[in-house]
Amino acid sequence: NCDDQLVSALPQSSFSSSSELSSSHSPGFARLNRREGAGGWSPLVSNKYQWLQIDLGERTEITAVATQGGYGSSDWVTHYLLMFSDSGRNWKQYRQEESIWAISGNTNADSVVYYKLQHSIKARFLRFVPLDWNPNGRIGMRIEVYGCTYTSEVVGFDGKSCLIYKLNQKFISALKDVISLKFKTMESDGILLHREGKNGDHITLELVKGKLSLLINLGDDKNYSSSAPINIILGSLLDDQHWHSVLIEHFNNQVNFTVDKHTRHFYAKGRFDHLNFDYELSFGGIAMPGKSGALTRRNFHGCFENIYYNGVNIIELARRH
Repeated sequence: NCDDQLVSALPQSSFSSSSELSSSHSPGFARLNRREGAGGWSPLVSNKYQWLQIDLGERTEITAVATQGGYGSSDWVTHYLLMFSDSGRNWKQYRQEESIWAISGNTNADSVVYYKLQHSIKARFLRFVPLDWNPNGRIGMRIEVYGCTYTSEVVGFDGKSCLIYKLNQKFISALKDVISLKFKTMESDGILLHREGKNGDHITLELVKGKLSLLINLGDDKNYSSSAPINIILGSLLDDQHWHSVLIEHFNNQVNFTVDKHTRHFYAKGRFDHLNFDYELSFGGIAMPGKSGALTRRNFHGCFENIYYNGVNIIELARRH
């Protein structure tokens, strides 16, 4: 139940805005159902360049928001954008159905309009950007944010390092693999994941010019029918210093490759269920440069969050071991 009220207990210093009409209209008065000051936040000028910002103190999972107008006034916002950030500098707009989403706000000053996000946001900073407001009044807002603590394991890579996971062969399922992680980077190129076998078999997940490339090479093992390498490209502008999620699933010959909710399904020819891999996964780069002749590209420079391989928390293992 990730629906705790996150704003009501925040200190005044957690609120900021583009401007304020007066000290009694400051952003610290923008808590839902409160009547202190002038009864809400209003900017100095009502135009589309104003914003109200909340610092939640730490990265948090946000599932819903609610708005009101200024108490007992003619000031309310009818539509607004929601923006979020980890740093308070690099902002991303909340999207729904792949488009920037204008959220419907209020039709009077005191009714609460609750909006459940289609997908939760993980962020420390949240910004409300008014788009339209009562034509007979000005911008006025009181807000609440709902969610819960977001727990995560994060590891940083400097472009020269990698994280090696050696699988316990007793627990290997040759027929099914699931790898999931999130990443954040400013670099447009870098290897996120590599797994290589004895006969030239390898899987490589690589960032190339801001896009993710999943390369599957079935090698040249003469016992199995081989085929040309499979290279699937997904995503764009993934070097924007925001978190992006990756999920790779393969079951028998079927492979599902998902980046930020966009999925490609395909079938690998040959015996993908019997890839002759060493039992080792390398995250953030290739452990032994030159081991795979064609792969001489750069290691990953940025952060990974919550790396899971078949349910195993890789970063937690690295911390403990």
